[in-house]
Amino acid sequence: MSFAELKDNFSLVDDWEDRYRYVIELGRALPGLPDDAKTDANKVRGCASQVWLVTTLTPQPGGQAPIMHIDGDSDAHIVRGLVAILLEIYQDRPADEIAAHDALQDFAELGLKDHLTPQRSNGLASMVSRIRAEAKNAAAQSAAG
Repeated sequence: MSFAELKDNFSLVDDWEDRYRYVIELGRALPGLPDDAKTDANKVRGCASQVWLVTTLTPQPGGQAPIMHIDGDSDAHIVRGLVAILLEIYQDRPADEIAAHDALQDFAELGLKDHLTPQRSNGLASMVSRIRAEAKNAAAQSAAG
């Protein structure tokens, strides 16, 4: 599903309780990470819940930024849904595009940013920061040769 489709789906749901249910459904559809990927190195710092992100890079020819594939998981239903939304925004895009794109703006467009608890907002910001930092590092390494 594209972000535009996701945005359309959110626009059809007026009630915040139903929107949260939709976020939880998105999380349920997210393939989980195997236990051996739930390592300390993959854990996102700054989240009240446990969140793990695993990035795989696919090199591109001609010094272009690699394509980033991200897998993620969480032990909390709503947070797992937030991870699913982040993957819709960032999945399989060039690292330089990911580094330049702030997904928190997308969450604001969905109307979610203002309806998250402060802890979840901090955790979401930590996830976005981690993904963008990895993307920036991957793009810089690719440009350096």
